[in-house]
Amino acid sequence: HVSQDDRLPMPGAGIVREYKGETIEVRVLPDGFEYEGEVHRTLSAVAKKITGSHCNGYLFFRLTGKGGDR
Repeated sequence: HVSQDDRLPMPGAGIVREYKGETIEVRVLPDGFEYEGEVHRTLSAVAKKITGSHCNGYLFFRLTGKGGDR
């Protein structure tokens, strides 16, 4: 079970961002993240699938700290 990180929305919510002209949407699950029908354990795994290289999932989805998207 993944503990809920303060930077994440509640399970069931979506995280959306634009990347290279595409709208990326990830669903937050109680124990992972769903992207295009696949479940990933970490947000970084989703970011790696999208970009093809390892990057911090929180930075990729701009979930750095509290206070919403700036």
